[in-house]
Amino acid sequence: MRWRQPPVYRPLVDLSTMEERHIIITYRLDRATNQELCAQFEPDLKSAVRHPTGIPPLVQVLSVLHFLASGSFQTTVAMASGMSQEMFSNVLSRVLSALLKHMRSYIVFRQVEDLPTVKGEFYALGYIPNIIGAIDGTQVSFVPPPRRNEQVYRNWKSYHSMNVQMVCLADQYISHVNAKHPGIVHDAYILRNSSIPYVMGQLQRHCVWLTGDSGFPNLSWLLTPVRNPRTRAEERYNEAHGRTRSKIERTFGLLKARFQCFPLTDRSLYYSPKKVCQIIIYCCMLHNLALRRQVPFPQEDRPDVGLVAAVEPMDSEEEEAEEEDVDNRNNIIMQYFQ
Repeated sequence: MRWRQPPVYRPLVDLSTMEERHIIITYRLDRATNQELCAQFEPDLKSAVRHPTGIPPLVQVLSVLHFLASGSFQTTVAMASGMSQEMFSNVLSRVLSALLKHMRSYIVFRQVEDLPTVKGEFYALGYIPNIIGAIDGTQVSFVPPPRRNEQVYRNWKSYHSMNVQMVCLADQYISHVNAKHPGIVHDAYILRNSSIPYVMGQLQRHCVWLTGDSGFPNLSWLLTPVRNPRTRAEERYNEAHGRTRSKIERTFGLLKARFQCFPLTDRSLYYSPKKVCQIIIYCCMLHNLALRRQVPFPQEDRPDVGLVAAVEPMDSEEEEAEEEDVDNRNNIIMQYFQ
């Protein structure tokens, strides 16, 4: 039998020939950040480059970035990168697994020494003291593989989704993300079963709070709006609370605009729940990296007020509220909003 040399992969991706603006539009990161990101994770991806047909780590990472940024089909992105759809599917899994090993380097709760700065930035928004984060959930729709328990992913609006809970800072940095719960699960349940209660409990000696909507219980470390304000002071508090909490809604809008793989209207991710979770976390990592490196947002994709409406909060009446601790909220209202 005649021996045939296997085809050699010839990359179609070359950052050196692209303008900076086009790089940011295509990959959502600038040239220097892309190169550093690829260099950082090259050891995790080198195992795939053991023969002439192997795809260089740079191309692997850039092709996945292109997929996340554009929201295009795998086949389209694969052709643009010079590979088959099956090859890109393997690359996507490989890159997600490699980068998620480093999640804690990109998504971290602020250290104690950073708290004065964080509190000051939130105070400037609504004049509520000691806020260190805004928390909320958003539904990310996807089409789950056929299985017996697929109904648990059907949310209160009757489509399949993951209920993704995040905490953000005033500069829209994501300090916590929990993307493993089906859409039917209520925000308050996700919060109770996350690491947030423990983390905030450890910080209570610093008298700090998160802000959340009425879907959450008001706790000693979590401030929510007054459901039925009866005084002008309570109304002023609710207005200030809304300005402070709006940062998490704007963060959802910015994240979904920066990475258009997130379905905004009539599209859905066609992946297993595990891979959807990986994609969400990876996009949050890249979002924080873009903020840290001050990568400009592509002008044509800049989010507007309409994108904030893409956030779909859970109905606060879906779950019986647990016993609330309103002492801190009442003290704040009396001291700052009378």
